Amino acid sequence: MTEDTQNSRNRHARSQGIQVALAVSLYGISFGALAVALGFSVWQTMVLSLLMFSGASQFAFIGIVGTGGIAAAGAAIASAGLLGIRNGLYALRMSPLVGPGFWKRALAGHLTVDESTAVAVAQGDTESSRHGFWATALALYAGWNLATLVGALAGDALGDVRTWGLDAVAAAAFLGLLWPRVTAREPIGVAIAAAAVTIVLIPSVPAGIPVLAAAGVGILVAIYRHGVARGATSPEQGRGS
Repeated sequence: MTEDTQNSRNRHARSQGIQVALAVSLYGISFGALAVALGFSVWQTMVLSLLMFSGASQFAFIGIVGTGGIAAAGAAIASAGLLGIRNGLYALRMSPLVGPGFWKRALAGHLTVDESTAVAVAQGDTESSRHGFWATALALYAGWNLATLVGALAGDALGDVRTWGLDAVAAAAFLGLLWPRVTAREPIGVAIAAAAVTIVLIPSVPAGIPVLAAAGVGILVAIYRHGVARGATSPEQGRGS
């Protein structure tokens, strides 16, 4: 590969990353406005965005604490942590791209999210993947936090933004992410079962527990499938030995 070709790939990766970051950053406005609607101050909202930097985890945290109060903080942290596990797995995948250096790895770990990982793995070689990752990560971090501030200030100025329907933003966002992926029979069944468990538990348990219980449905299905798969292969392995 010539140097000009590599430079062109790098520019394309950076451009793609910035475009993705700009589009996703707008979602931060909803987070800022919703956080203020649920009782968080502007500075508390910004601290969450700066330090947590994971959209799904942030929405889960403010949703649980905002409805359940400080008593639900444990459930909020557990839910946010559960949703953020995938970012740790992404970081393992991105580690070879980042290279050595403690501070560089620490920064990359904090900025490793769905979008930065997706842009990186979409490239055709290691160098352009590195350019795509850092362009997406840095642009998204800046854009997300700026959008959060705009949303928080707008929400604070408007008062109770739930009158505008912004309290439904988090649920709508999750449904928007989930719906296109639920096409096969088994995922549909798991989604229905998880929804049913959540509906049953909401009136009788602390906020946040229904979220963990719904996640538990998926985990139990995965464990069951793993057990069935092992049972199906064991006889064949026994005959081959």
